[in-house]
Amino acid sequence: MKIIIVGCGKVGYALAEQLNEEGHDITVVDTNEEKIEKAISRLDVQGVMGNGTTFATLLDAGIKNSDLLIAVTARDEVNLLCCLMAKKTGNCETIARVRNPEYMHEMNYLRDVLGLSMVINPELTCARGISSLVEVPSALDFTTFGKGRANLIKLSIPDNSTLHNMTVADFSKKIHSKTLICAIERDGEVVIPNGNSVLQNNDKIYVVLPPSELHSLMGKLGIKEKRIKNVMIIGGSRIAYYLAKRLRDAHIQVKIIEKDFATCENMSEMLPHTLIIHGDATDRQVLLEEGIEDVDAFISLTNMDEENLVLSLFANKVSDAKIITKVDKVAFSEVIGELPIGNIACPKNITAKSIIQYVRGLQNSIGSNIETLYRIIDDKAELIEFRVNQESKVTGVPLMKLNIKKNLLVCGIIRNGKIITPSGKDTIELGDAVLIVTTNRGLANINDILV
Repeated sequence: MKIIIVGCGKVGYALAEQLNEEGHDITVVDTNEEKIEKAISRLDVQGVMGNGTTFATLLDAGIKNSDLLIAVTARDEVNLLCCLMAKKTGNCETIARVRNPEYMHEMNYLRDVLGLSMVINPELTCARGISSLVEVPSALDFTTFGKGRANLIKLSIPDNSTLHNMTVADFSKKIHSKTLICAIERDGEVVIPNGNSVLQNNDKIYVVLPPSELHSLMGKLGIKEKRIKNVMIIGGSRIAYYLAKRLRDAHIQVKIIEKDFATCENMSEMLPHTLIIHGDATDRQVLLEEGIEDVDAFISLTNMDEENLVLSLFANKVSDAKIITKVDKVAFSEVIGELPIGNIACPKNITAKSIIQYVRGLQNSIGSNIETLYRIIDDKAELIEFRVNQESKVTGVPLMKLNIKKNLLVCGIIRNGKIITPSGKDTIELGDAVLIVTTNRGLANINDILV
């Protein structure tokens, strides 16, 4: 696909990098020459310096022959105008990043009037992800796919666990038959397991299961899910606003600490039932006085990564709370991942992933049958959802008789609205959605799972 990305900041660059890796023809547009030069020198993309809202700049970028324009500049109004101009000039699909909460109440109207294909709000998307982690405290990562019919959950096997030295086949027989272990992370390496793979203490496992089976699995694993009743959030950001609203709707008490008085006043008006504290969270006495030692969850959402890291490290030291840390710069993820800072939330990556999933769905409508694709384990493996639109080599044949590629696992089949945890006797049928986990790259069709 030919794609134009307007705005080459953190999100725009991340999108260009990932979409370029997937073989798309990318042109980046920005008014900042330095950003354009950086993208051109490091990535196999074209660059146009100019204002993406102007007819001339869009023509230079090739709007007439483009399939998609993605507007991710720092200003909502510019993004919306870019999409409007693109729609009128090139009649391509359009995606706009819109962050202002005031616009979110009018999104349906704006989408219809401007002909937007997708609107992405990074802060709202990030807040939804954090909210899921609060609702499932033991999860290290949590993703819903298959239109909500399946969950992909990352869990850690604790010391002295009954799972130690247990095979994956025995896990299915003895622990939970409706849960499939689809990937194992051990010492930074990824294993796509078979029935003979052996689990070990401190492994990170990725499991696929129906949402209704989640609490049953936790009980079988001996994980006592302590319901989170109160949350401390540091920073009165937009993410904090969206998150506080979602948590309050779930009847969870929320306390927000923010050092800017004007922001506190604004948050108090927008969140009348949430406790807003004016104070500097980098002062340990403020945190202690506000009860950091007794909270069930601690979430650091300031605009400074370093501050978030220090605050989460302190929270880990003085409390048993579930910790979630916002980190925008993930270049040193292998170092950050070793710190006791709980779950990491990165709005830039979440935004990029959401847009890329839409791009894959759009690509599906013009040839590929990939419904969605998720990168997991630091992009070392992929979970792909294929839609089976026609009879093929894989349909109607028991999985045990298919010559499936190495390092690939069929981990779920969604049929008639229900998820099937597949065994060797199950078959793939026309109309199914099939979930695949693999370390192989370049799979575009369900037949690509075969050798």
